[in-house]
Amino acid sequence: MFTIEHEFDATVITLVDEGDDPRDYLREDITIQSFEDCVVVEQLDETTETVVRVVFSHAQLRELAAALDLPEGVYRLQSRTKA
Repeated sequence: MFTIEHEFDATVITLVDEGDDPRDYLREDITIQSFEDCVVVEQLDETTETVVRVVFSHAQLRELAAALDLPEGVYRLQSRTKA
């Protein structure tokens, strides 16, 4: 399950890890905040009770999205030229 909220300076997406089987290893919610200049991903670390934060540029996020569907290798995304 996930939620999407539009705030003043960011779009906030929350990913909720859910399952019916008690044997499922469920993780804490992940919060993704998309700002004009970066994307912030946060998740509570259950062992230390601290929030772990990773900050991506939008270019890094585009590369991550592309990488999820590619085989092993080295790649460089080409920018689209506007006609």
